[in-house]
Amino acid sequence: MEIKVASRPLLKRRGNVPCGGETLIKFSGKFLETRTDGKTIPGTLFLGLGSEKELTLDKIRQAMGKAATTIREAGGTKIAAPLLETKFPSDKGGKGGVSVSDIAQAMVEGVILALYQFNLYKTDPDLDKNEIKELTLLVTDRSKKASVLKGALHGQWIANAVNSARTLCNLPGNVLTPSRMEQEALRLRKEYPISVSVLERSDAEALGMGAYCGVARGTAEPPKFIILEYKGGKGKPIALIGKSVTFDSGGISLKPAENMEQMKYDMSGGAAVLGAMKVAAQMKLPLHIVGILPATDNMPGGKAMHPGDIVKTLSGKTVEVINTDAEGRLCLADAITYSLRYKPYAIIDLATLTGACVVALGQHAIALFGNNAKLIEAISLASEKTGEKVWPMPVWDEYYSQIKSDVADLKNTGGRPAGSITAALFLKQFVTDVPWVHLDIAGVAWNGDKPRPYTPKGSTGAGVRLLVQYLIDLAGK
Repeated sequence: MEIKVASRPLLKRRGNVPCGGETLIKFSGKFLETRTDGKTIPGTLFLGLGSEKELTLDKIRQAMGKAATTIREAGGTKIAAPLLETKFPSDKGGKGGVSVSDIAQAMVEGVILALYQFNLYKTDPDLDKNEIKELTLLVTDRSKKASVLKGALHGQWIANAVNSARTLCNLPGNVLTPSRMEQEALRLRKEYPISVSVLERSDAEALGMGAYCGVARGTAEPPKFIILEYKGGKGKPIALIGKSVTFDSGGISLKPAENMEQMKYDMSGGAAVLGAMKVAAQMKLPLHIVGILPATDNMPGGKAMHPGDIVKTLSGKTVEVINTDAEGRLCLADAITYSLRYKPYAIIDLATLTGACVVALGQHAIALFGNNAKLIEAISLASEKTGEKVWPMPVWDEYYSQIKSDVADLKNTGGRPAGSITAALFLKQFVTDVPWVHLDIAGVAWNGDKPRPYTPKGSTGAGVRLLVQYLIDLAGK
């Protein structure tokens, strides 16, 4: 899609209500309301943003998403929208408030995210017939044009990265293998200043990654422990770690057949890390970032890990495997320990880790755990600006008894009570004293319900925008 910024008004106005000639449009302006008038103002869609006192950047994203899909369904191929210039009393918008650049970014994100379709395996040639080919943002103040263009470009980069993550997660398990994840990382190396190294199964075994290699024992697909590094700045890196289980059958502790086909998206955390690192490189953020993707399948093969097995992690700690379907935390444990060799400033991991998170928070919030108030606050501020909602959860020591094993240092599940908390507490045992945040995206990574304003069914690309905004804020850009 081509993005443009033009310096010209779209319509005359009467107060806050657009009008054509002398005829006012019957339009209340309530949030997500749409109205057309083909007689007085042909080709115009009126879009409701609701009360100005309750306006947020995410409401702009949602509204633009609704407008884009409405126009596409009507057969339109171009969109021209006036840049909204207003105050945001209910949106903290990060540290610097809300600028015209932020508004332009949100508008572009809403359109591109809403128009995403996964048609790769559809054979109908008319599916992509009515695609929006052009989006123009209209500004009345020429002095703001450069800022608007910058925001629009950032919105395009970010939304495209989200959509790329969505596509990876929507790919079937026979296509999106650990080797394909490796190829995606290597593609970034070709296009951007990002170095990539990959540990094969034998390398990981030699290092002592008993937890990660234990998960990989049952699969015929070669596991790939993928490390990406972007050196846009000096100093200690930020470590981004994404769960990258490319298909999760549950292993010997086999999942129920119902909805198992969705377990192709269990690498959503890894896809988010790839997307965030791509945008960081595009924006040339002055940061040092390390991304780690411990990619593998979790399958019930003849050599698969058994319930009751004991594995030795890279940290030296031993873990009793109670349930092989609690495999993500095993992979992440070794990935977190591996990240410590870079002496990171902070560690952020993302994972579709627990069904308990979905029970607790549903499909609208990411569970946020951490050991550092400053880092938790920074992620929360990024959440407010992106609309990727987070909710803080405890990792109190009182829960530790649930993951204490009688025969090893730890066990990989703590039973049904507080399942997302005990999973996070398990990860905390491998972090040492580095500032750390764990984002359980299990509830938000997949939209199995009806499409939302800028979130079609299927993978949501959760975490990309949240990570990017955190990195932007950290870089002070």
